[in-house]
Amino acid sequence: MGKMLSIAGKDIALRFSGWYQWLFFLILPLVFTVVLAGGTGPSADSRISLVVVDQARSPLSAALVAALRSSEAVRPDLMALPQAEAQFSRRSASAVLIIPAQFDLAHLESGSLPLELREQPNMNAMVAQRAVMAVIGRVSSAADIASRSVARADAIKPFGSAADRQAYYAASLAQAQSLLAAAPIRVVEVQASTRDAVPYDPRSNSSAGQLITWVFIPLIGISGIFAFERQKGTLRRLLTTPTRKATYLLGTILGEVATALVQMALLVGFGILVMKVHWGSHPLALAVMLVAFAVSAAALGTTLGTFVRTDGQARGLSVVIGMVMALLGGCWYPLELFPRAVQSAVKILPTTWAMQGMLDIILRGRGLEAILPEAAVLMGFAVLFFGVGVARFRYE
Repeated sequence: MGKMLSIAGKDIALRFSGWYQWLFFLILPLVFTVVLAGGTGPSADSRISLVVVDQARSPLSAALVAALRSSEAVRPDLMALPQAEAQFSRRSASAVLIIPAQFDLAHLESGSLPLELREQPNMNAMVAQRAVMAVIGRVSSAADIASRSVARADAIKPFGSAADRQAYYAASLAQAQSLLAAAPIRVVEVQASTRDAVPYDPRSNSSAGQLITWVFIPLIGISGIFAFERQKGTLRRLLTTPTRKATYLLGTILGEVATALVQMALLVGFGILVMKVHWGSHPLALAVMLVAFAVSAAALGTTLGTFVRTDGQARGLSVVIGMVMALLGGCWYPLELFPRAVQSAVKILPTTWAMQGMLDIILRGRGLEAILPEAAVLMGFAVLFFGVGVARFRYE
């Protein structure tokens, strides 16, 4: 065991001797995971941002902003005028609503209520405009009810002063707004939906697919270790010591698999904390799947190491084979998008089974029993590849 650990430690130190190794270990997986997922997780509020400048700071403007906050289409973001203008000029804001100082009850009663809406030439601005018009329509309805109430009250008993009239108008407006807000919904909208036959979530697919891709390539890269040792003659010298071939192979594989498990743990943690992917729903099933995948990929690297002659050749083939297998295995695009013949043919690839097992856990919510067939197939690949690799293993 001590010899195996020493060999594993030596290989890990050699692997991270160059800065470019961190590119495959952590940097590229995180970048591609975020890019292909389209972001870093579901947004808490998907409504369109509407920049609002409230220069009036009156009860009426506060009511308008409150009505906008209840909108299902826009999310009002209050800002000062210079900041709003700067965002609009940089095209960071699709629409800016400016509520001037004259936005008060007096101007509402007189029918001259000013508002300024600045829009960019895009779809978000059109949505914001419709949302603002809908809110203004509700405000206008309340104002019309209040005006009619004042006129009726004045006809029954004239107001003693303008202040009394204004107070009665404000009370009528508040009551009208309250009654309109509590009015029952008379039109019910029902949306029919057809369940998609292909379960797909960009965050889950991206997190699982990129984990498989960027762990698979370095594990196939075990072939480079064998080629490098043979090329330098260190493998022949090592095996002249009391070190059996099995000890050397197991030590090399142990170091690479342990590194892969650390890498996968980091990517799973990133998926849980940043991408909000349900990696932790079935931890035992996930552990079994990750170990089975790592062992099968390491076994493939062992087999490839018996065919390549140089370290450079091994690195190039590892990237090409890893990328092709990941693409065909559904790690970059859903496998259901491929033709039926391709879907059947790629079942000979370990990446296909690894992707299916991981999506069963994080996308379909299945547990250990459901992923055991995929894990068994991956271990079958491992036995096959290890058998070929050990049989063809040469010192020189």
